[in-house]
Amino acid sequence: MNLSTTLEPSLMAWALAFTATFLMGTSKAGLKGLATFNVTLLALAFGARQSTGLIIPLLIVGDIFAVIYYNRHTQWKYIFRFLPWMLAGILIGAYVGKDLPEKEFKWGMVTIIFISLGLLIWWDKRKSSSVPTHWLFAGPIGIMAGICTMIGNLAGAFTNIFFLAMRLPKNEFVGTAAWLFFITNLVKLPFHVFIWKTITWDSLLINLKLLPAIFLGLFSGVAIVKLINDTNYKRFILFVTAVGAFAMLLR
Repeated sequence: MNLSTTLEPSLMAWALAFTATFLMGTSKAGLKGLATFNVTLLALAFGARQSTGLIIPLLIVGDIFAVIYYNRHTQWKYIFRFLPWMLAGILIGAYVGKDLPEKEFKWGMVTIIFISLGLLIWWDKRKSSSVPTHWLFAGPIGIMAGICTMIGNLAGAFTNIFFLAMRLPKNEFVGTAAWLFFITNLVKLPFHVFIWKTITWDSLLINLKLLPAIFLGLFSGVAIVKLINDTNYKRFILFVTAVGAFAMLLR
């Protein structure tokens, strides 16, 4: 599919794409949980499958900013515990998602969101102060995060569960997540270029046009995150995931 010729005439598609890219920037700056909106709006503008490749270069731009800004807060021990499982999930997702029809692809994304939402609410209601250390916790969640990030760039809710379970404060949460997603998005890049073929010269041209929106979102997000305390930050993650789930269902 030629993205530029298919979507260039649609002003609505561009409006959705710029909004999604702005929200992507704020998410990378620390307002975690907005990824559902990014994915939903880009899927509305470009189609579920094509949007998964279109978003990757933009995510990497946001990742570079996030790892530079929040690097001092990164907790590498949690990345080393979670990353191998997530990489395994990416391989599974690359195989499963390659030939998945558009309709099933879309409903798979919707299902992922609602499962993720349920898990986030369940964990929040547990009110436990313990930190799970067994591989049976990190393993399944990491694999699901990898599958979800490959198929629909929707790993956020699963990684949120893991980092919330580790009781990471706000800045450590953001800094650790920044490096995790920077690494996994780089791993996903060749799959989208050479196997799924969802990243093309046409899609990269669209990415260039959307860059101002992501930079605006990045700087706005940094300012907003500074105003939110740790307790409200967790509530924010749960709330925006819930709203995003319903938004995707109404697509």
